[in-house]
Amino acid sequence: MANKVVCVKLNKEADGLANQPYPGVLGKRILENVSQEAWNMWLSHQTMLINEYRLSLMEAKSRKFLEEEMEKFFFGDGSDAPADYVPPEN
Repeated sequence: MANKVVCVKLNKEADGLANQPYPGVLGKRILENVSQEAWNMWLSHQTMLINEYRLSLMEAKSRKFLEEEMEKFFFGDGSDAPADYVPPEN
């Protein structure tokens, strides 16, 4: 049985993550406060950010940017897509 958390992103009780998804204090905070569903939303958003901004995860500034966006996505006002981003049609 999955652990339950009150998800800060979805504002409801939901299945939590099985493991800490990110190192350090932020990762622990995510584990305790973010559901699996919200984490999956972040992974999609993160992929879009990486592609649209053409980020290289080899660069420290790209990793720092993504960490800041992750914090905003879950615990801040949200992480926005680039101004000229057009979502793909389904």
